[in-house]
Amino acid sequence: MMRSLFSAAAGIVLAATVTTVPFSPAASAALPSGALSSATLSSATPFSVAGTAAALPAAARQALPANDGWAAATTGTTGGSAADDAHVFVVRTRAELAAALAGGTDPTPRIVLVAGTINANTDDAGNTLTCADYADPAYSLDAYLAAYDPAVWGTATRPSGPLEEARVRSARNQAARIQLRVGANTTILGLPNARLVGANLLIQNVDNVIVRNLRLEDAADCFPLWDPTDGSAGNWNSNYDLITLTGATHVWADHNTFSDGNNVDATQPRYFGRPYQVHDGALDVIRASDYVTVSWNVFQEHDKTMLIGSTNTVGADAGKLRVTIHHNRFANVGQRVPRVRFGQVDVYNNYYYLTDEDSYSYSWGAGVYSAIYAENNFLLRSADIDLDEFVYDWGGTAMTEIGTLTRVGTGPVRAVSLLGEYNATHDPDLGTDAGWTPVLRAGPVTPTALVPAVVTAGAGAGRI
Repeated sequence: MMRSLFSAAAGIVLAATVTTVPFSPAASAALPSGALSSATLSSATPFSVAGTAAALPAAARQALPANDGWAAATTGTTGGSAADDAHVFVVRTRAELAAALAGGTDPTPRIVLVAGTINANTDDAGNTLTCADYADPAYSLDAYLAAYDPAVWGTATRPSGPLEEARVRSARNQAARIQLRVGANTTILGLPNARLVGANLLIQNVDNVIVRNLRLEDAADCFPLWDPTDGSAGNWNSNYDLITLTGATHVWADHNTFSDGNNVDATQPRYFGRPYQVHDGALDVIRASDYVTVSWNVFQEHDKTMLIGSTNTVGADAGKLRVTIHHNRFANVGQRVPRVRFGQVDVYNNYYYLTDEDSYSYSWGAGVYSAIYAENNFLLRSADIDLDEFVYDWGGTAMTEIGTLTRVGTGPVRAVSLLGEYNATHDPDLGTDAGWTPVLRAGPVTPTALVPAVVTAGAGAGRI
């Protein structure tokens, strides 16, 4: 039987017409400017504030500050700040969210306010969907495991044939539900305690998007692919990041919290001797995406955290993938923090909190043509995580690192070169000059010693 990652089954509905409640400036529900009424948020009536749309939470119309990282380059990033009243929505269900986003095809500026918890694994009537609901009639995990056991199938080629085709059809069923396309000129803002569970926000081939103040959790793939050619022992590979940028430009992800929720990888089974990986990235920036700022977020209890660039092949990615990552808290995440190809990536004032040595792999991945500039980052770690593990060479040549501090537990704080520690135990060395110096920063760089306190106090959903 197919292993369900979600709760009770329901009939699957993949398409329906829904009506999303727009913002209403009705004076009858008078609230102070910027105030949010819990009674209003939990009701089925239109969201209302006194006066006009100007009384929205200030963050709803906030643009990225000048010079705040790569997303401030050229035109800057304003998201849906120019939305008229008819394009400001409060959404409380997956169906309402999908309708407000309009399939990601309408570039009209819009503001989407997320209220409460939205589960993407629901049909348009709000019934919960399980992995069994998505599964093609010709698919079962038991049959898949029997057919593609390396002792039966071998290790030279990926699965193929009718059962693999049924897995692909099953995956398409799930993708039709949980992948929600975000259009150009959009701001998605979480209202207090907003959570988006099981969804993949797909920002594809569009410009000017802001995502703020959301808890994004557990975009679990019901139908991972077994690839016996991935690594020396094979691996299970899944789809669906919490947020995916593919061909996207001018994107600001700010004050969000990313995690696997209650469905952490450590609880998954092992098949063919390998972990049954149901999660992909937290926030991935791929396929010639450009001008991105990732600021003041919390990434926690996740493995493949942030992939920047998806291929080693020289092509559309060259000269793109420019990303700034600052004032984020990375708490017990396994790898890709970030892993970079091609891009000029500014990684400064981040707090790396690494106390789970069992799930840790590496943090800074220097891939082909990458140019990471790492400044004033703080690493708190378990004594069982060696300093030379922090950097990993994925075919890169150099990176710049200055101002790093580290400590073990409550021990003394000391300066360290994590790149130097890597070079001391690995050959060939990575060079120490990435070949560029960041200029797009909104203010002075935080002294490294202050980073843990500043980031802990300010990062994540609910801290705007």
